[in-house]
Amino acid sequence: MPIRLPPVRPVRLPPLRRVLGSLLVPARKVGARVGAAGLARHAGALLLLPPNPAARDWAALPDGAVLRDVFSSTPRKPGDWFELRVGARAGTRLIVAIVAPEASAFERLSAAGKWARAALASAPATLLLWEQGCEESAAAGALLAAVAALQAAQFELATFKSKPTPAKRLQALDIAAGGRLAGLEQTLATAAGNNLARWLTALPPNQLDARSYRRVLEQFARRLGLTYTFYGEGRLRRLGAGAFLAVSQGNATRAAGIACLSYRPRRRGGARRAAPRTAAPAGPDVCLVGKGICFDTGGTNLKPHKSMLDMHTDMEGSAVAVGSLHALHRLGSPLRVDCWLAITENSIGPAAYKPQDVIRALDGTTIQVIHTDAEGRMVLADTLALAARQRPRAIIDYATLTGACVYALTERYSGAFTNRPQERDTLEAAGASSGERVWCFPMDEDFDSDLDSSVADLMQCAADGKGDHILAARFLGRFVPKAIAWLHLDLSAGTRAGGLGHIGTDVTGFGVRYTIDLLNRGWPARKPAGAVRA
Repeated sequence: MPIRLPPVRPVRLPPLRRVLGSLLVPARKVGARVGAAGLARHAGALLLLPPNPAARDWAALPDGAVLRDVFSSTPRKPGDWFELRVGARAGTRLIVAIVAPEASAFERLSAAGKWARAALASAPATLLLWEQGCEESAAAGALLAAVAALQAAQFELATFKSKPTPAKRLQALDIAAGGRLAGLEQTLATAAGNNLARWLTALPPNQLDARSYRRVLEQFARRLGLTYTFYGEGRLRRLGAGAFLAVSQGNATRAAGIACLSYRPRRRGGARRAAPRTAAPAGPDVCLVGKGICFDTGGTNLKPHKSMLDMHTDMEGSAVAVGSLHALHRLGSPLRVDCWLAITENSIGPAAYKPQDVIRALDGTTIQVIHTDAEGRMVLADTLALAARQRPRAIIDYATLTGACVYALTERYSGAFTNRPQERDTLEAAGASSGERVWCFPMDEDFDSDLDSSVADLMQCAADGKGDHILAARFLGRFVPKAIAWLHLDLSAGTRAGGLGHIGTDVTGFGVRYTIDLLNRGWPARKPAGAVRA
């Protein structure tokens, strides 16, 4: 008799509805005054104090005399924190943190990340957050940073253990701020978008390949009421998207393609805004474009082991685009937004593209391939060209694109490249105020000479790799018409050992906070900076 083996149980992704439901802990504002009874109702609490609290501040606090004595028992400086048990039967674990009166957004978030992880270490079911005695702007900034950090710290990335340890998750966050906390909804929306971006990025490559990514995006669009379109390889071939197809042709399956999710704001009362019957449908105000390489072997120019180990995160640009779209949707943004995602793998095999291939991109540009591990700019070229056909006012693209940008900035900043150099101050200011810092690199036209080709319109990259982050941006800029404001973010801060700012995981989800801040500033300016009225 044949031996019957038990069937193999596949590892499955958790349902997206469950993931979306877990992105945030419910947060609410409660009365600004915190008494002993209110504190005792919470298993944990986080109290923010100035470096030198006044006598009236101690008097206003539950167990103020005890707190003052512990606070004064050792020198304290901004950023420090300590813990003690307070309340009836010492039932509340209180984290007391010292707020810097003047700090950058990044410094506030970094400090808040440490406080949040300390506050959640005992797995409280409920947490109370409040401040006492801080100067008004410092108080608001520190409270919002703490909210962002708590939401990031409580969120769990996917695990696939056969016997998972049951997680004790924070169930409610109460913020004692009265009506003074402007910006809370934006903080929560960007936290949700960041958590979603990190969750997608951290998924194993056999769980989020091109086919399953497509299913996730379909579910995402359905749950948010977005329009979803997928350009598979057949359709892309008819469109002439040779740059994308050069990369995807090496894959073992034919699941790759370019996805587009469209968000349109609602009218008051809930109906979607519609164009007049006689008018063409309104195009997007902004397009978010993301590199979605689900795994990058390097292709024919194969990566070594250490460089390939974490290449499942090479789709983080697409995850940040999706996370930013989620945040805009949650905020009910008045902007019309399209999100374009280049989804494929860069595989090694007999059909994989090769150095010195010459291919034709969607807009007709011919490209001489130099290095198959420069696949990101190839798939983005056709995706940018597709997005540009919609004639948006602006395009932002996100990509973990070059090691050169990491060498230039480390993983603390991301690189910014734009065809609107007059708006450099706005771009960098959004990084400073969001806490996701960027640095604008030069984009002078004479860099193009390093991409001159004798057999095609341009080379994909230079052979020596010198200034590759700048040359990659110059290459991508060829596929965006000058009339469209364009920002390219090379996500050198997309992953960092130990995390970055308030994010404690190696995958940072960098870019969601930045995007919302930048768009809230009205970028791009309708009239270029320095323009003179006629």
